[in-house]
Order: sequence, then structure tokens, then C-alpha cells
Amino acid sequence: MTTATVEAPAGVPVVDIDPFDSNFLTSPYEDHKRLRDAGPVVWMPAYGIYGAAQHVSVHAVLNDHATFISGAGVGLANFNKEEPFRPKSLILEADPPSHTKARAILARILSPKTVMQIRARFTAEAESLVEQLLERQAAGETIDAVKHIGEAYPLKVFPDAVGVGNEGRENLLLYGDMIFNAFGPRNERLRKAAERVEPVTAWIMAHCARENLSKDGFGEQIWRAADAGEISPAEAPMLVRSFLSAGVDTTVNGIGNALLCLARHPDQYDQLHADHSLARPAFEESLRFESTVQTFFRTASRDTELMGVLIPQDSKIVTFLAAANRDERQWPNADKYDIQRRPAGHMAFGSGIHGCVGQVVARLEGEVVLTALAKRVKRIELLEEPKRRLNNTLRALASMPVRLVPV
Repeated sequence: MTTATVEAPAGVPVVDIDPFDSNFLTSPYEDHKRLRDAGPVVWMPAYGIYGAAQHVSVHAVLNDHATFISGAGVGLANFNKEEPFRPKSLILEADPPSHTKARAILARILSPKTVMQIRARFTAEAESLVEQLLERQAAGETIDAVKHIGEAYPLKVFPDAVGVGNEGRENLLLYGDMIFNAFGPRNERLRKAAERVEPVTAWIMAHCARENLSKDGFGEQIWRAADAGEISPAEAPMLVRSFLSAGVDTTVNGIGNALLCLARHPDQYDQLHADHSLARPAFEESLRFESTVQTFFRTASRDTELMGVLIPQDSKIVTFLAAANRDERQWPNADKYDIQRRPAGHMAFGSGIHGCVGQVVARLEGEVVLTALAKRVKRIELLEEPKRRLNNTLRALASMPVRLVPV
């Protein structure tokens, strides 16, 4: 994949930003504004790609799946020109009709009825976790909101629901880190992530096999779809793998980012503590304000025009989901975290037919964790500045020591 400067197409605004630079990933929001202000579609010469950062243009790209396809890869690599280094995701990196088939299976598994059935269990786990953390803190332990809440909770409830055994679940974090790094260039960040995940790859694939999944989880339901001929036996473990990689990392970082928002905006946490029904809006606003998934790519399937810009067939375009989510054209005071806001239409879960199929579960996890905290904790205090874990795609945290002030 090219990283050389490519001449800009005539008439397209040029924004010479590297979206995979460490400084950009650490603090992207000023550059996001530069991208939005330049126009709905820009040219990024470092990689020879088009970019969309305004809400209107990101929405247009993601909702025209026939023109802006996912099957050529949702990262920088163009699978029309190079072989993917791993089997493509049956969900993220597929187009209809194959995408339709796989998505229909997952949508059936994650139906509203299913979410209602797991809600009580997810709630009980969240309340139990908060009680345990308060006890550990009272015994002198420092609580890390990333490790002890953001990671611990999703690694408990989601693999439980899928039917993955308890041993080695931390491997899912290494795998997810590599997958989302792989949507960027083959830089040092990806190389290190690939090195970390190499020893656990066999564990990942083994735990997508039917014999290693419980008989009452989501994973077994995917395998039953193979029994029914909806997908092949070879596709079943790949779909379980896609399910796990998409369902853990994004929620881990979504919860971590929400806790950071509430710790840095104590007035907003005060409102949540006073009214627990604000847990869902608080999580939703944090998804908009600190989007877990920062970027996704599409590839033009034909010569087309987007917001007055001609885009040739096979061109890559990067959609800046996080930039769209702070577009002042869409939301007044977009740089303010406000849990009274109703940010309908945010792009944190994507949009269109490729919108995150697991978003109902992610929203459930975020809501019940924030509710459990609001009931037992009157304030979240940062003990030191949180540390970022840089990833080519995700807005992630490495650590966030906090004090949970009990009621």
C-alpha cells in the first residue's frame, strides 16, 4: 500500500494530515476541525486518499453501500489490488449478498427479545462488579477504571453470552488491538500489535470452534445456522471470530471513554447520580463526544461524484466518524459533553447496512455499568492523568487510576 505523496486531483481541497501519526491519534480534534472546515470531501496526499469529515459527507458515504463498498477492505489496504493478510471479516469486509446473509444471522441472534433476556444478568454482573470494586478500594487497592471496569466488565459478560470459556479471555484484547491496527498502514504500531497477538492466534481460532463453545451461547447459534445451511461450516468459526473481535474492543473502549467523560465533567456525573435514567443518554453522548471507532474506509466501486467532487473507481476514501460526531453543522456546542443532549444520528456505530450489528449489546453494557455506578458512587475522581493506548483506528485508554467516592 502506498505511503508516498500523490498529486492532488484538480479542485479538491488538500489537507496534508497523517491520520495515523501519534500526535494526531493522541489529540485529533483540532485536525478534525481543519478537515471539516476544508470541505465535505478533501484530498490527503500522504496516502493518496480522499477523506470525509463532515457529518453530511460521512453519512452519504456510509449509506451508499453500492457505490462505496466494504468488500475491498474497510482499512487503508485495497483488497482489489492486494491480498488481505488474513481471511476477510464476513461482516465488516463484505458486500451484499454475502454480507446480507451473515448479518441476518447475527441480527436474529441479537434480537430485541434476546437483549431483554440478557439484561437482568448483565445488570446483576454490573452491580456485583461495582460492589467488589468499592470493597477493594476500601481495603487500600487503587482502582484503574480501564482495567477494572472498562476491560473487566465486557470480558465477563460478552464472552459469557457468546459461550467462550473463562480461561485466556484477555487474549481477545490482544486480538482486537491487532485487528483495528490493521485498518491503518503497516506501521510500527501494527507490527508490534501483530507480534503481541501471534502467540495467542491459535487460542482465538480454537475458541471459535464448536467444541469449545457452550451449548447455550450466541456462538452455538451461529453454528446452528451452519447446520441449517445458511452459512458453510468453514464460515461459522469466521463469523464467531468477527463477532468476538467487534464485540469486545469497541465496548471496552466505549465504557472507558464514558468514564473519562464523566470524571472530567463532574457536573454531568452529578446529574447522572441524581437521575439514574440518564445512564443511557450519558453513554450515548460519550459515544458521540469520544468516539471509540475513529475512522473507517470505503472503496469507490465506480466513477462517482460526492458533494461535487469526482471520485474515480477504485479510489479509497476515509470517513472520519469522530470528526463527524463533533460537527457543529449537526450539533450546537458540539465540543461540549452534555448528557441532556439526544445525539440521534451520531456515527459512533457507523451507519447504513454496515452499522455495527452488536450495538444493541454495547449500549446495554454501557447503560447498566453507568447505572450501577450512579447508584453506589457519588463522584469519580481522577488520581492522575489517564494514559492513552494508541491504535490506528480506536480511541483507546491504557490506564485511568480513579477514586470511586461511595454514596
